[in-house]
Order: sequence, then structure tokens, then C-alpha cells
Amino acid sequence: MRLPIVCIIGRPNVGKSTLFNRLVGRRLAVVDPTPGVTRDRLYAETECDGRRFALVDTGGLVMQSDDEMQREIASQAQIAIEEADAVIFLVDGKVGIHQDDEAIARMLLRSGKPAILAVNKIDGPKQDADIYDFSRLGPLEPLGISALHGRAAGDLLERLVAILPPEEPAEEPEEIESIALAIVGRPNVGKSSLVNRLLGEERMIVSARAGTTRDSVDSVLEYEGVRFTLIDTAGLRRASRVHQSLEFYTTLRSVKAVQRADVVCVLIDASQQLGTQDLKIAEAAALAGKALFFVINKWDLIEKDESTAGQYVHDLRIRARSFAWAPVVFISVLTGQRAVKILDMAREVLAENRKRIPTAELNETVLNDMRDKPPPAVQGKHIKINYITQTEATPPTFIVFCNHPKLIGESYQRFVVNRIRERYGFTGAPIRLWWRSKSPRD
Repeated sequence: MRLPIVCIIGRPNVGKSTLFNRLVGRRLAVVDPTPGVTRDRLYAETECDGRRFALVDTGGLVMQSDDEMQREIASQAQIAIEEADAVIFLVDGKVGIHQDDEAIARMLLRSGKPAILAVNKIDGPKQDADIYDFSRLGPLEPLGISALHGRAAGDLLERLVAILPPEEPAEEPEEIESIALAIVGRPNVGKSSLVNRLLGEERMIVSARAGTTRDSVDSVLEYEGVRFTLIDTAGLRRASRVHQSLEFYTTLRSVKAVQRADVVCVLIDASQQLGTQDLKIAEAAALAGKALFFVINKWDLIEKDESTAGQYVHDLRIRARSFAWAPVVFISVLTGQRAVKILDMAREVLAENRKRIPTAELNETVLNDMRDKPPPAVQGKHIKINYITQTEATPPTFIVFCNHPKLIGESYQRFVVNRIRERYGFTGAPIRLWWRSKSPRD
């Protein structure tokens, strides 16, 4: 089920990144008084009143300008609004209405998208009267908030939940197995060519110029009794280039593609290493609970010996230590070498992501491993492990019951996850591990 996307838009330096950090509950966005600090799309999942949604922080919009670059940024704002399910339009309560605020408001009104007008930097009751001047921006009722201090953040979230689209009903299972496979990666790594190769026809537009694919496109094929929906996505640029290109906002489309997918394939050019944007989309896939694997394309162009592939994987694991569980496939889209292996791998990792282990078996194996190597005592308190159970699949989710769950350190959590993987595989599946106490007082 696809999560709704909420986009925060506004002029530079109105507090978008501060609000983003406030709503997701942790400091992810860089906050700085210099306009233009947010150059890359930053997104995170959050929840309010049982509704989960993806929140997107965007760069500052300068709408009224004769400069060609500023006109392009204005067109990017339109894309951002089109891709979002709901919009938070943030303005600066201390500065007042700016001509760019008026231009953004007109664009938002034309879009017809549900939106909230949030007036930031209203730090106390004395400034409450300042918000009413912003009623001139249109029909939206202004809400005074302080992103820095959290004032009225709860009211903002309540309004937001009220305008989100209804939750999508669970789909009925099809008679034929169906897998949605998102192919993501930086521009010009061969995503569209890979889809064409798998389809056996020139279904996608393929160009050597990076950034040809602006939207996510679905193609369907059947392979060994399984229906695959191939989602070809817009390329992900390096952060320094995203700011000055139309791909500034099309990362949203890759986020949507990941949310719609069952399996995510991160495609990498063999002449390059795993990039920051690749890592970010892999992290988004893991956060969304999707099965994941890496595909190294253009392997035919690499001079190699018997150790080349192993060295490449070794280097990839160093750059992406948290994704040691994601398998790696080497292919050549140009020659077709091992291209069909992608479909086989997608089936394998999806099966791993859906796998369930009986509680009795877990307690005979993983629980014994934990008792052989118990967590260290903390503050003089000894931690007793009671039992472990798998509560969900897709992704595999485990709960360990113990007497002091808050004292479990990150290194011991990694130890338990590693033991689960050593015992049961879960290759390509992001494991979630929770710690709970049997006592309601803890």
C-alpha cells in the first residue's frame, strides 16, 4: 500500500527544514540561516493518529525572477505540487507576505491539491494576531506555528491528517503471483535499457543523455508463471546537480515507485561505486520494508580476473555496511548477460521477505544463542531474556521480551539480527527488531 506524500514548500529561509525535523521527531535536515541549504530531497516516514505518510523537505523557491535558472526552479515547484498528495505551504510570520509567497499561493490554488497554510515563527501569543494578514494569500485558513519551539505542531498534524486521501483498501490476492519490481538508480546507468532487455522490445525511451526518464513507467511481463510489473524510475542525481536540474523534484517519483514496489533493484554502473543517492533510496526501501538487492550493470566493460567481482562486492559492503544482507548481481544489459537473473533474484528476496519462523523454533535456536551470549549488565542491572517471537512478515519483524528493554545497546541488537540471519537467511529482507517487557509497568 502506497503511503501518501506530503511536501513542505515555501521561500528560502522560512523554516522548512526545521519544521521537517520537528514533524519527523529527529534531526535529519540540515538547518542553516543561509538560503538554499536544502539542495537534495530529504524524506522520512512519520505517523499521526494512526496515519503514516512520507514527509518531503524541499529547497527554497524563488518565483519572481527574470533569471533562467529561477524560472526553471518555478517549474520544479509545479512538479513538486503535482507529485504530492498534500502540501504544507510555509511562510515567515516575522517577515510578512512576500511577492514569492503570492506566486506560490497562486500556483497551489491552480493545482487544486489539499494544502495547509502554516505561518512560521509565531513563538508566542503576542504574535498570534500577525497571522491574519496572510489570509490575503487565498482561501486557506492560516495556522500560526513555531517550528523551532514546536508550538502548535500538534494542531498542524491534526489538520494534515484531515486532508490526507483515504487509506487504500487492501488488494485482493491474484490467482497468479504478481511482483512489482522498482528499478532505481542514478541517471544513465541503464534502467530503461534493462527494462527493454527484459521485455524484449524497445518499450522505454533510451538515450545516452542523462535524465531522459522524467516519470515512473510500468511495464508488465510474465516469467515462469509470475507476473512482473517493472517500474522504471527517474534517475537520481548527485546532490550538487539536483539543485540545478529538473530532477530536483523527480526524486519524489522514485519515492513513490519504491512505495508501490514489492522488490527494489538498485542499479549501479560497474565503472562507478555506490553513491550517496543510491544509498538514500536503498535506505528508503528498507524503511518501507521492501525486499532489496543491488545490480551492477556494464560488467562486460570491466577488465577483470577471478577476484574482480569479489573486490567490487567488498568495496560495496564497506560503503554500505548496513546493507550486508542485500545480494549483488552482475549483469550486462548491452549483451544480455545474466539480465534475466534479476527476475530470479526478485522472486528469491521477496520470498525471504515474506518468510515466517515458528516461535518454538526461534526459542530453540536464536534464544539459546542469546543465552549463550547474554547482553552485558547496565548500571548494575542484569538483563534476562524471556523469549523471542516473529510477529509479522513483509518485512520480517521480531519482538524479544526481556526485563529491561531500554538497556539493550545497539551492538547487542546487531548481534541478535546477525544470529537471526545466520540461522534463517532472510537474504534481501530488512529485519525489524523490537524489545519489550512483559511487565506493563516498564
